[in-house]
Amino acid sequence: MSAQTVTLRRLVLSQARTDPAVAAEIRALFRRGAVPDARVREGARAILASVKSGGDAAVRDANARFGGGRANGSLIVEPGEMAVARDAMPPRIRRGLEQMIENIARFAETERPQTRWTTIVPGVEIERRWVPLARVGVYAPGGSAPYPSSLLMGVVPARVAGVGQVVVASPAAPDGTINPTLLCAAALVGVDAFIVAGGAQAVGAMAYGLPDAGIWPVDRIVGPGNAWVTAAKLEVFGECGIDLPAGPSEVMVVADGTADPAHVASDLLSQAEHGPDSPALLVTWDEKLAAAVEVQLDAQLKTAARRSILERSLAAGATIVLAADRAAALDFVNGYAPEHLSVVVDEVEQAVALLRNAGSMFVGPFAPESAGDYASGANHVLPTGGLARSCGPLSTESYGKFIQVQRITRDGLASIRDSVEAISEAEGLMAHKRAVEIRFEKPGTTVADGGGR
Repeated sequence: MSAQTVTLRRLVLSQARTDPAVAAEIRALFRRGAVPDARVREGARAILASVKSGGDAAVRDANARFGGGRANGSLIVEPGEMAVARDAMPPRIRRGLEQMIENIARFAETERPQTRWTTIVPGVEIERRWVPLARVGVYAPGGSAPYPSSLLMGVVPARVAGVGQVVVASPAAPDGTINPTLLCAAALVGVDAFIVAGGAQAVGAMAYGLPDAGIWPVDRIVGPGNAWVTAAKLEVFGECGIDLPAGPSEVMVVADGTADPAHVASDLLSQAEHGPDSPALLVTWDEKLAAAVEVQLDAQLKTAARRSILERSLAAGATIVLAADRAAALDFVNGYAPEHLSVVVDEVEQAVALLRNAGSMFVGPFAPESAGDYASGANHVLPTGGLARSCGPLSTESYGKFIQVQRITRDGLASIRDSVEAISEAEGLMAHKRAVEIRFEKPGTTVADGGGR
């Protein structure tokens, strides 16, 4: 029998009380951030500037320099090509995509915001009106590792929200071809335009448009991507909206002795295979479980299809976090705020109730993260880098906005007049005060009644 080769790095939380280095490491994990480093931001800024000024030609040039373009240089996939890929797709894969679409849509329907009216005082009514966006851009990772699942996660909620036009951008493979499953997914959800580009130039193409191809700038860009995509999304924010800077995938499993070590190991590996920049953490207060998980990792790696990537990922970012007890473990989870969180502990719902910071939780022994990646119906575009402390998953709400509509009658204005005039005086904004006063100066004059609903 060969010797075990997998031994993950240990982080013992109790040592933070006496070891400044451990305390600093925990702080760094909690504030790791999802924003790429300054060099990537600068590089993305330069690419975006060229795309903004140079349009289609600049995107084509960036594809040639950095990869992601088609062999013939075309930036657009025609609808007929998507339809051909759809019709030629093996039935089992097509059925999987269709079930995924159905389940995502079912959950997205529950997220559709509602327009509401509130009467503040008689004669002052505020409508909070939900309005879908006109145009949305969806980035779908492609190239050597295409993700039709991410395309569907981005497009289906847009359709449910009622977005007028959906533009997808995704890079071609190194040989200049586009993955047929990606094209099939695009056809099944009826994307309005498919741009072939990757990285910062793809974000620029969506943010600034492609004049020669007749593609207008989008109102918001959504979807996950590498550091260049994330940096570019942050750079264009202000000229168009973005969902969130979703960086490399990350997984955390919090488990105790009731968990099956084989399941835990498989969950860690399923997200670690995204690459060496995808951290995988096991948080436990059971040293026997930690050791058993290492044994399972070793065994599963021996037959893994992407073994070399998994080994690099585990070496670069896999950690076993040993807590003194259940409470300390859950506190660490909340501080880290993982993108994916698997919870496999005794009295699991009590633990779930105490967990407030995670992009998406997977509860119990039969809820692997991969179910959420594909077919559970939950969205897999999630906050990373600790942003789960303040952000949630991509959802139907991400594809629209609220407009405040204020209806005020003369009597309604009279009821708040003194407050408006007093505060405007206090701020020295006398024209603000005058805009109210003038409406009451001439006897018998009334302001057009805004009415109610």
